[in-house]
Parts: sequence; C-alpha cells; structure tokens
Amino acid sequence: MGVDLGGLLPAEPITLEQLAGKVLAVDAYNTLYQFLAIIRGPDGTPLRDSQGRVTSHLTGLLNRTANVAAAGVGLVFVFDGAPHPLKAQVLQARHEVRAKAQQDYEAAVAEGDLERARSKAQQTSTLSREMVEQAKRLIGAFGFPVVQAPSEGEAQASNMAHEGLVYAAASQDFDSLLYGAPQLVRNLNISGRRKLPGRQAFVDVSPEKIDLEAGLGAAQLSRNQLIDVAILVGTDYNPGVSGIGPKTAVKLVKDFGTIEAAVEAAPGMKGAAGKRLVEGRDGLGDVATIRRLFLEPSVEKDVKLHWGRLDRDGVLKLMVDEHEFSRDRVSAALDKLATSPLYKKQKSIQEWF
Repeated sequence: MGVDLGGLLPAEPITLEQLAGKVLAVDAYNTLYQFLAIIRGPDGTPLRDSQGRVTSHLTGLLNRTANVAAAGVGLVFVFDGAPHPLKAQVLQARHEVRAKAQQDYEAAVAEGDLERARSKAQQTSTLSREMVEQAKRLIGAFGFPVVQAPSEGEAQASNMAHEGLVYAAASQDFDSLLYGAPQLVRNLNISGRRKLPGRQAFVDVSPEKIDLEAGLGAAQLSRNQLIDVAILVGTDYNPGVSGIGPKTAVKLVKDFGTIEAAVEAAPGMKGAAGKRLVEGRDGLGDVATIRRLFLEPSVEKDVKLHWGRLDRDGVLKLMVDEHEFSRDRVSAALDKLATSPLYKKQKSIQEWF
C-alpha cells in the first residue's frame, strides 16, 4: 500500500484532456487491485464467469483503458517482479488482513449486512498469477506496451518517468515520489462518484497530479528528507516508529536533518525503537539500506516500448469466448478504444507523445 503522503505534497486537479498526447507508466498491480476492490456486486461478490473465475480485473481494464486511451492518453503497463526480502513482513501483514477481512465478510453476509459485507469484501482481493497473465494478454491485444520490472513496478515506472521515456507514473500509492517520479498521476482509474467506506456519503473523485519538485519546495524538504519522513512513518520495507505520524516525522526531519541525527538528539528517539530503525535490529532493514532502496532501486535501464495495433479478435476471444462477457458490451468498448489517436500515429508515436 505504501506510505500515505496525502496532505504533505499538494495535488493539482487534472483532466484526461490535459493529459492528451502524453504517455503514463501505469503501476499495473496497483491498478488491477483497484478494479478487484471496486468492481463487485451489492454484497461484495466479485464478477465471475460460469466457471467461477474472477473477471472484475478484466472488466475494469477494458472499460477504463478505453476511456483513457480514447482521450488521447498513452498507457504503458508496468508489472511487479520479485519483491525485496524486506517486504516479507508487510506482505505477511497484508495476508493476515485479507484473512481477517474474509472472516468478517462471511459473518456480515450471514447477518444480512450487505453494506458491511461489501466493505469487508473489498479488503479480500487477491491477484493470482493466472489473473496477471490474463491482464497482460488483454493489454497486448490492445497493442499497448507491457514492461516487466525486475522488482517493484512503482520503481520501474518512476525511473521511466525520470528518464523521460514517459510523462508520469500513474498509481494510487505515493511511493512513486519516493522513487523519484517527477510527476505522479493519481485517481486515473477510479474517477467518478464514490461511496465513502462505512458511511452513507459520496464524494466525486477525479484525477490529480503531484509534481515532485514543486511539492518538495512547498513542504521545504529535499527528496532524501521526504524518504526519511516516510521511513519514520512506515514504508513497504519497514513498520516505522510507533507513535510517529506524518506531522511529527516532518518536524523531526526538519529539526535534525536525518533520522540518524534525530535518534542521537531528539527526545523520545534515543530509545529502543529509534535504535532498531537506525541499526536494523530484529531482522528489520536499517535506515541506510531502506533509503538506498528508494534512491537506487532495482530497475531495467534499457526499456524499449513496443506499440502494436488493436487486435479486436484477440480481445473478443479472451473476453467473450473464454470468459462469457457480452459481445455487444465488449464491442462497444472496443469501438471507443479504436478512436484513440494512438492507432493513427503509431509510426511516429515517440515523437507524438
């Protein structure tokens, strides 16, 4: 899930029309998990075909890609590789959260509490290897590039943005900024009217952009200091220091410069928790190692983006023949996708974007 930096770095509302003519590197796993969480029935049941196979991710991928691409936005989908060993604790915690949410979901269904059932069901989403391969196959049929990252997809997408291969990284997580993405686009796939969890209230969600350099200037932090703030709060690589939230973390980093200096001089940071963080005790990563994972992540440097043509037959075979989607609905989405300027300017796509 990454660290929540919302409110620390200002976000600028942006429309798809403003992104027209640009390419975004999409954090594919993050996107697919969004579709699995959101696209469900009233009781939280995900969409399935007659064989019981989940198809929510395919629905979201087809329809949202058609909308975004038709607006003239190019999409490159970046998939995670092997997770770093330091993520083991976080991954285990996520597994436990899903298991508990599944129990709560079943209890809510038995009680007839559909609202609570749906809320809990959204926390049970699991992305299988088969689903990932289905997604890659569908993206390939769109003619859009698929990039396989050696490790973190967000790191790879951020590096591609930093190198100018794409305009921005697209993800719900803020970690892309820690990895150095100059621009982060959020809410690309969840735009529209959304219900607030556990409340009878709705909000309008629209895309937003965070500019790293401008955000750091507004927060009066360097990128290294932003990383230190995240480490204090907790990242995918470490649990953070108990009792320290974003505001306290920012104050500590501004007052002392680094986590190491804060542990040496700040009241309350000299104890076991601070020293464990700096020294990496109890099997946890030390600050220097975690900081380096963000500053020097494992990424593929020589990425080549291969754009193809829309394979309508390939999409129909996967969606209609294999997973029993409505041919009319899939064809309508394909008609919209086919209007994308991408397919008309393939020979000069790099110059176009």
